[in-house]
Order: sequence, then C-alpha cells, then structure tokens
Amino acid sequence: MRFSETSIPGVILIDPDVHRDGRGFFLEKFHARKYGAAGIPELFVQDNHSLSAQHTLRGLHMQVRKPQGKLLRVVDGEIWDVAVDVRPSSPTLGRWVAEVLSATNFKQLYVPPGCAHGFCVLSETAQVQYKCTELYDPTDEIGIAWNDPDLAIGWPVAEPLLSERDRRHGSLQHAVDRVLQAASIEVR
Repeated sequence: MRFSETSIPGVILIDPDVHRDGRGFFLEKFHARKYGAAGIPELFVQDNHSLSAQHTLRGLHMQVRKPQGKLLRVVDGEIWDVAVDVRPSSPTLGRWVAEVLSATNFKQLYVPPGCAHGFCVLSETAQVQYKCTELYDPTDEIGIAWNDPDLAIGWPVAEPLLSERDRRHGSLQHAVDRVLQAASIEVR
C-alpha cells in the first residue's frame, strides 16, 4: 500500500495493494493503523454512496463549522476527483489537485477537513463511496462554483450536469470569508 502526499498538505492519494488471481481480487479498503500512520484519521462517522451519470459534476462542497475529512473510492466507473484548499492559514490556499479514481485502478483520495471536494464522472456512470470524519449537516454546508475563474480548474467536461444547488455556489473568496467568520465566532 502506498500513501502519496499531493501538492496540497493533507490531501493523500492511496494506491492499495491488490491481490489478484483466477477467482478475482482482494484488497484492504481501510486499515485504521496503516491509514493513521499516513496521517488519515482512524475514526470515520458516516459512509456515503452515490451513483451519477456521465458528465455529472458534484461539488465543490465543504462544511464550515464542522469540516469533514473524506476518504473516497470508486466501486464502478471512473471519476476526476478534485480537492481545493480553503484553509485560510494554509500556504496552498486556493490551490486544487485532481486525480482519476476508478473501479479498475482502485486508488483512493483522502480530502482533509478545510478542503472543498467535487468530482466529475468520466464513464457512462460511476458509483462513489466515501467515509466522512464528521456527520453531514446541511445547515453547515457551503459550496464553491465549479467554474470559479480564481480557481481555473481544468474540468474534463465543458457543460456538466449540475444540481440546482451546485449551480448557485459562490466564489472561493466567499467560502474563505465564511470559514474566517466561523473561526472568529468560535474564538469569542
């Protein structure tokens, strides 16, 4: 199993050992001790599973007061997975990284709290499973526009399928302002 830091601190690409034979394959999709040693939390409190059609773009999502870390994997199909650093004190604030995750490459991506997350479906459909370090709270969620010019993310689709909620997301700066505002409220 290989854990690779990306250009954003805390965003980790996991390339598991896949044991194949005539019967199929076997892999560890999570091992608390190994993942913990690589800087990935050992405690996850919620598991999610989505099915999306080709060219669907989900994101960019994050929570402000209760930020979620997410450990993602694809069990069917292929996605282009994106993490954006929205941590105000981070030297990589406003940077993004992307990785192709698929059912055939078995790779996982850990997106730490304070980073926004989104993905675009490259295959006909894709099923994505992910573990979260905090429970989902719709009152705490914000988003960043997928096409924010300050991010200039090179999405592999020009006209994605978006939810109404994702069409209304604001800018990176708006998200940073919300994170700073939440932090100042908690300090008081």
